Amino acid sequence: MLIVFLALLIATALAPLLVQVVGRAAFGILALVPAAGFAWVVSLFARGRFGAGKEPLTTTIEWMPAAHLNLVFRLDALAAIFSLIILGVGALVLLYCWGYFDSAPKRLREFAGEMTCFSLAMYGLVISDNMLQMYVFWEITSVLSFMLVGYYRERASSRRAAGQALMVTTLGGLAMLVGIVLLGFDTGMWTLSELTGSGVLLDSTAARVAVVLVLAGALSKSAIAPTHFWLPGAMAAPTPVSAYLHSAAMVKAGIYLVARLSPTFHEIGSWHLVTITLGVFTMLMGGWMALRQVDLKLILAYSTVSQLGFIISVVAIGSREALMAGLALTFAHSMFKATLFMIVGAIDHTSGTRDVRKISGLGRKHPYLAVLATVVAASMAGIPPLFGFVAKEAALTAVLHEELLTGMPGKIMLVGLVAGSVLTMAYSLRFLYEAFATKPASHPSGGGISEPILTMDRMVPQLIISPTVLTLTTIVFGVFPRLLDVPIQADLEQMWGADAEGVHLELWHGLTPALALSAFIILAGAIMHWQRGVVSQLQFEQPALGSADYAYDAVLDGLRRLSLKTTASTQRGSLPLNQSVIFLTLMLVPLVALLAGERTDVRMVLWDTPLQGIIALIMIIAAIAATRFNNRLSALIMVGMTGYGLSMIFALYGAPDLALTQVLVETISMVIFMLVLRKLPVETVVPTDKKLVRPRAWLSVGLGVVIVVLSTFASNARSATPISVYIPELAKEIGHGANAVNVLLVDLRGWDTLGEISVLVIVATGVASIVFRNRDFTRDTVRPVLRDNGSQWLASLPHTDIQRSRSLMVDVTTRLLFPSMMVLAAYFFFAGHNAPGGGFAGGLVAALAIALRYLAGGREEFEVAFPIDANRVLGTGLLLSAGTALIPMFFGKTPLTSHYREIPVPWIGDVTVVSALAFDAGVFLIVIGLVLHIIESLGSQLDRDEEMRKQRARDRRRRMERRKAKLRAKQHAAAQHAKYHVPGEEDS
Repeated sequence: MLIVFLALLIATALAPLLVQVVGRAAFGILALVPAAGFAWVVSLFARGRFGAGKEPLTTTIEWMPAAHLNLVFRLDALAAIFSLIILGVGALVLLYCWGYFDSAPKRLREFAGEMTCFSLAMYGLVISDNMLQMYVFWEITSVLSFMLVGYYRERASSRRAAGQALMVTTLGGLAMLVGIVLLGFDTGMWTLSELTGSGVLLDSTAARVAVVLVLAGALSKSAIAPTHFWLPGAMAAPTPVSAYLHSAAMVKAGIYLVARLSPTFHEIGSWHLVTITLGVFTMLMGGWMALRQVDLKLILAYSTVSQLGFIISVVAIGSREALMAGLALTFAHSMFKATLFMIVGAIDHTSGTRDVRKISGLGRKHPYLAVLATVVAASMAGIPPLFGFVAKEAALTAVLHEELLTGMPGKIMLVGLVAGSVLTMAYSLRFLYEAFATKPASHPSGGGISEPILTMDRMVPQLIISPTVLTLTTIVFGVFPRLLDVPIQADLEQMWGADAEGVHLELWHGLTPALALSAFIILAGAIMHWQRGVVSQLQFEQPALGSADYAYDAVLDGLRRLSLKTTASTQRGSLPLNQSVIFLTLMLVPLVALLAGERTDVRMVLWDTPLQGIIALIMIIAAIAATRFNNRLSALIMVGMTGYGLSMIFALYGAPDLALTQVLVETISMVIFMLVLRKLPVETVVPTDKKLVRPRAWLSVGLGVVIVVLSTFASNARSATPISVYIPELAKEIGHGANAVNVLLVDLRGWDTLGEISVLVIVATGVASIVFRNRDFTRDTVRPVLRDNGSQWLASLPHTDIQRSRSLMVDVTTRLLFPSMMVLAAYFFFAGHNAPGGGFAGGLVAALAIALRYLAGGREEFEVAFPIDANRVLGTGLLLSAGTALIPMFFGKTPLTSHYREIPVPWIGDVTVVSALAFDAGVFLIVIGLVLHIIESLGSQLDRDEEMRKQRARDRRRRMERRKAKLRAKQHAAAQHAKYHVPGEEDS
């Protein structure tokens, strides 16, 4: 089970490279991976691995069990059935991509990875037993759908369709997440197997609300009204995306979840009311809308909406016969709808249009394609002996005899399904007629084309193989339905047990009421197509219930206006006002909570040693002085003194790691502030309105007092033994390190550190984005070259301006300190597991050394000494830390499990090597990359901007001087002319 998952993961990683190397043929290679997974699942059914009394394949990886986040994979018969669709159709669609795309641009490499990743995400979704884990894969499919629908990103229609699909499905997914959490806390069950196998009736209010929220996610994913409109819009995607995501895979996620839950949840009163009502309504609405479309893909899109409503309404009944029929419909729909989309893609690919008003005579010129389309369209319409007929017969039979729908509900549902099936027959015939018939010039939907657009020599084989295979399966499974009855019965046996008298899929059940209804459906649908002119007159120019697409735009516009009004009323554009609101809230809310709640006795000690009091007094004086200085640099130095004073207090309390980190952070912060301050005025602007000075002062005093009071009560409220007592022992036993702080950061609570360093990467990118704006902030990484600079202390080439601005003392100091600081950084890195230091401290020391080179030699020195792109340093560090965290999972252990080994080294002895060192190396690189990014942004780039500004000023001055010189020359010439000009000479 997990081997297939890992194979798809590897294929996803290699897909862009394969397309780059072998071009479009890479899709054929990638198709082998899901094809192999499909063959493996088929072999499981062939060996009778699923069924009554058979245990499903399960794998559990413990990870954060307290948060219910264990990775639980479970492949039972139902998951295997949907895996057949995901992997089988996925392989054929990837093969189809080989012929669909004409070339292999850069975006096709991304497309290949995204399509393969989608197979991975869908497969992970159906084998996930943990509901929170399933939700992660659920949302991954939404994100991938957004990326795939927006393939033609230069088109506004594609961007809008992608955003619409993401908004709708993600909103439904968020509602489902709330439902999952409610359900988990209400029942105490967080896995689907527990929830559906417990036999507990969910009758609490929380459970009912949770079920509705879960259904919101499932129905929105399967494009059930009123969230159906995103699916027709998603037809802006390339046809392979429509054939896979929007007919066979992604939209089946909602059906899978309903099929998984319906045998248990159908007993809740709101279940049938929501699912069957919306399902039947969607079937009727989608079928009626399909009859008015003039784009072949939109005809299929609305027919997909209709068929999804049909499947959902049947699957949601929850009985054995209904689930059998629903699964058969799911199989049939995946086969015929994927085939029809591929055929439309072939038409569009070779003719350049899908507009039925411009297509005529394709059936005569390309009969093979017409035959394929006729067979699968007949299966969609329910014509025997195709599998679509078998599935529709099973659905009608189940609804006719369904005990869960006795009385009027069952009859109303039957009428709705029959009416929807009549529409299905009508739009199936319309699709065939509009796509392949030779239409007269006077026909309203015909363009009067006498010669077909499609020609045989333009059809590549890869466009035909996949639809041919699916068409053959439709025929074979129709004639021999027991081939698909085997996996479906295995699922039913796992849920309800073996039933020798149970209903099976059959092509012929005899003369039954369902057969009579099928005959009526075929006849009525044919009459509707025959009288299509009358039907077209009955169509409204505007949707009778309004346009859901317009409603979506209206909702977004309303939210946008509300956001603007809210922002305008709360964010006045004044930074002091915003800060005042934040500080007031921070001061009042906790203080009110403290006064209203229970308070403990406060025990305070002024200081442990008088030296602490002296340092605190210095910090207080520096803080007050920082508020009184108008010189920005002086104020910065005073603020820095408070930080250094805090580091001394840490040291006096026996926390050398904290003290070291505080000193390094304070130093690098001052360097960064100085980079910014050099672009600001030297003196601060004194506010003209003196009335605001006193309230600000009282606000700062009040905030400081409240924070101290809250901290005092919080520290005295501890009633249990602090965990810090046990940390040193745990660090030694689990992390094999004597430095408890470093072991805590990279091992015991390494997951927190991984999140924090990810934030550092985001901060670095954000800083660069603000400074560079829409310019590219990457730079080429080149191999360092040693240069002979003569007597120059630093690495950069001699430069006149730089030489004049350099200080000899700074040059000498930098030359002496830089190697020492780099050695110290390496020492902190390697010694940090057992002594003060670590990757963070080592990275800060190395970053300070880099900053020193920049301060000494400027931009040229920085670029020569460190010719490395900061993005690569950041990416390497994050990849190293994340890889170290996740690699233990592949060996059946929890993430961030550390490995410990002692290696004998000659003349040194045993050297202890801990795998957490690799995680710490990632932290080390990320800190260096962050500082590189900041220096490149706030230092080098601002220097370049300043040089460009000065150069533009010099150019303007030269142009002005040239213009003045020309003007003076003209004035001088005019004066000379006037001086020597004799009146009347021109006349003579």
